[in-house]
Amino acid sequence: MSHDLHIGDGQTKEEKYSQLLPHLFALTDGETDMIACMANMCSALSQTFGWLWTGFYRVKGDELILGPFQGPLACVHIRHGRGVCGTAWAEGRTLVVPDVEKFPGHIACSSLSRSEIVVPVKDSRGEIVGVLDIDSEQLDTFDDTDAEWLENIVKLLAECK
Repeated sequence: MSHDLHIGDGQTKEEKYSQLLPHLFALTDGETDMIACMANMCSALSQTFGWLWTGFYRVKGDELILGPFQGPLACVHIRHGRGVCGTAWAEGRTLVVPDVEKFPGHIACSSLSRSEIVVPVKDSRGEIVGVLDIDSEQLDTFDDTDAEWLENIVKLLAECK
């Protein structure tokens, strides 16, 4: 199967997600290495949507450690409960932040980031093993549509180790 993505620019975000999901399923189906799955997911999401930063942080002890990503350099360590990523991990829920300047304790890895969404990643036992973090240069980029689709996308990682 070819892994080239040709998802049109004139489409709604729902149309883009609905076309992307089967590609991501094909990329992760049968793959057991989580880092490989995360890397391809980052690439596919970044190519499709063109966000500023798309990446994963992995749980290691009491902090998140930078994983595969697409975009500018990023923070390497994020403590449990700190910033948007650490808070999403601590609360076990997706956080949509329309304006990062208004999020208490926001960690500014890039001054270009204006809005953000963070989705917890769970393994097959339901334990949080990381987060998907996406930043945009625009305010109000993310909404419930993104949250719903991205939550379904990260479920593909549950069988990866």
